[in-house]
Amino acid sequence: MTAETSVPSTALLAGADRDGSNYTARHLLVLEGLEAVRKRPGMYIGSTDSRGLMHCLWEIIDNSVDEALGGYCDHIEVILHDDASVEVRDNGRGIPVDVEPKTGLSGVEVVMTKLHAGGKFGGGSYAASGGLHGVGASVVNALSARLDVEVDRSGNTHAISFRRGVPGSFTATGPDAPFEPGGLRKAKRIPKTRTGTRVRYWADRQIFLKDAKLSLEGLHQRARQTAFLVPGLTIVVRDEYGLGEGGSKGEESFRFDGGISEFCEYLANDKPVCDVLRLSGQGTFKETVPVLDDHGQMTPTEVTRELGVDIAMRWGTGYDTTLRSYVNIIATPKGGTHVAGFEQAVVKTMNEVARAKKLLRVAEDDVVKDDALEGLTAVVTVRLAEPQFEGQTKEVLGTSAARRIVANVVAKELKDFLTSTKRDAAAQARVVMEKAVAAARTRIAARQHKDAQRRKTALESSSLPAKLADCRSDDVERSELFIVEGDSALGTAKLARNSEFQALLPIRGKILNVQKSSVTDMLKNVECGAIIQVIGAGSGRTFDIDAARYGKIIMMTDADVDGSHIRCLLLTLFQRYMRPMVEAGRVFAAVPPLHRIELVQPKKGQDKYVYTYSDRELREKMLEFQSKGVRFKDSIQRYKGLGEMDADQLAETTMDPRHRTLRRINLSDLEAAEQVFDLLMGNDVAPRKEFISSSAATLDRSRIDA
Repeated sequence: MTAETSVPSTALLAGADRDGSNYTARHLLVLEGLEAVRKRPGMYIGSTDSRGLMHCLWEIIDNSVDEALGGYCDHIEVILHDDASVEVRDNGRGIPVDVEPKTGLSGVEVVMTKLHAGGKFGGGSYAASGGLHGVGASVVNALSARLDVEVDRSGNTHAISFRRGVPGSFTATGPDAPFEPGGLRKAKRIPKTRTGTRVRYWADRQIFLKDAKLSLEGLHQRARQTAFLVPGLTIVVRDEYGLGEGGSKGEESFRFDGGISEFCEYLANDKPVCDVLRLSGQGTFKETVPVLDDHGQMTPTEVTRELGVDIAMRWGTGYDTTLRSYVNIIATPKGGTHVAGFEQAVVKTMNEVARAKKLLRVAEDDVVKDDALEGLTAVVTVRLAEPQFEGQTKEVLGTSAARRIVANVVAKELKDFLTSTKRDAAAQARVVMEKAVAAARTRIAARQHKDAQRRKTALESSSLPAKLADCRSDDVERSELFIVEGDSALGTAKLARNSEFQALLPIRGKILNVQKSSVTDMLKNVECGAIIQVIGAGSGRTFDIDAARYGKIIMMTDADVDGSHIRCLLLTLFQRYMRPMVEAGRVFAAVPPLHRIELVQPKKGQDKYVYTYSDRELREKMLEFQSKGVRFKDSIQRYKGLGEMDADQLAETTMDPRHRTLRRINLSDLEAAEQVFDLLMGNDVAPRKEFISSSAATLDRSRIDA
């Protein structure tokens, strides 16, 4: 658990005259202890929005996880209470309750009220831990309207509460209950074998933004990740507040005995080309740190540290790289020295072995990082005492020795795999190296092609499809490319478009399902090749969104089952090979009308034709006309396809920016999108059949054209 023993002062400028003439020492404001946290919370938790609120919860959970890392705890429970409080329980050793001699306070009060000291500084309590600055628990306490701590230790339950950092006790539940200052008290006797800590807090709404709230999905993701990283640890998340979908409540339990190998398999979303490799080892380094001597003085001392490396990795058939890194189970999303060492060793070792095995010819360029990591899923973890991070949010590891040690371990272990003489391992190693070499050759070929294309603009090139009806404008921000279903719709669309900035590309029928096909098959497909050529930004890893010739890509398909299928196939192509266009919000689906109502003797200023875009809107519009006495013809036209519209109707309803409706395609949840595309468009038939069977009952049959 985190504890603090020293109280730094933060000097802040309280105010001064604009000309500076009266700026003296009396204008300086000194914040003591937890006042500094409440005055500048962003310095400690990053922000006061939902992200900062989640960070407070991580600080308390990580203290319990540190007990699990030390082997003292195997069960953690996180409870989101219905009164907006959060509670974290563990069965670890419990925060010390005896008196700390320097401050005269109990261990619990030191942990919760003092900055920068704890059981993670001297090295005697924790060999490796996520908390190392000694501010985690005290920062949460400072930013809570109320915080309750119960410690089971030495045959007693010890209890204390805090109101915005002040110790004492409340006479009732909730942050607004009457409060009396005081210290740690014994609440009841318990068996001596029972130990653990329970922390419950109410976030201070004077500090956090009104719309700041916890994310149940984020909490589940963090709990799952931690359970992977600490095999044998059970983490239970119980939602009594109702943060689930539709306000639902529930409980999730996470435990994974397979460790990071199982985590690596979980993260990977493509087919493997090799088994999960487990690279592990350790190294030592020396660093000078201040250590508390027998006289209570901080003396600079050179100490020898041990750094343990444990990595799970595997290559797949995909193109994306998924790399998660951790230090003492704390995620480092922005990497650091351990990730740099890992990437450096993978690239160097890959080049050495590929050259030795003649997979790379003498005249060929080396494999670079993007080539070596293509299709790689890896979990990189290191454990060491007192790691150096950049800031309290711990997103980047700064310990310089980690780069050398991780690189040495990876180089030795990976080389053993790539040069293995065992039949299965050797076959897998060759596939991995051939994949990296092929990626390098593709990258170089793409660069050469791009250099050649730069000599002439795409408009001057004769390679563009003849069926493209291009626009006159070369302003990318303004230009639009409509991908139109069929030649019949193309004829109408040519008359309906504004040729200044709207280009048309017809596709014949249903394009190739690229989720099931190889890159070669995709490029050979006439329709897919035409789309990639016309957009002009490449595909896959070489896709360059800045080279795209159009600001908007609009899929304009018929409002029927076939049109929906074609749109789904087009989305699969963009998601897999031109994803930056989707991520940038530049891919749209046109929304053509389904019905046309013709009014009888419309009034002045009233349109003769009224368009509706769904059956429900049609019913509502008809009821509205009947109630207002507006007469319309009974023969309401139902558009089966875009070709049934006249040019002026298509322009007015679907293509004219002043009147049309577009549906923007986005990837709000990348992992979920990947899973859905794989389910609906992938090779595995059984899960798709099960999905269709289980979802059939929920389908609105009235929407089916029959």
